[in-house]
Amino acid sequence: MKTKKVLLYLVIAFAVFYMYSRPAEAATAVKGMFNGISSGAGQLAMFFSKLFN
Repeated sequence: MKTKKVLLYLVIAFAVFYMYSRPAEAATAVKGMFNGISSGAGQLAMFFSKLFN
């Protein structure tokens, strides 16, 4: 359990450092992540739409 907390804090610290040192690249990464999630949700919706037609 303690290792999990330490890893979480390290990931958060890295994310904050990355946003501070390279804000444009961090914004691009977040934008890409949301585009991927949106695309996946759309594909999943299409799957269920075709499944129940």
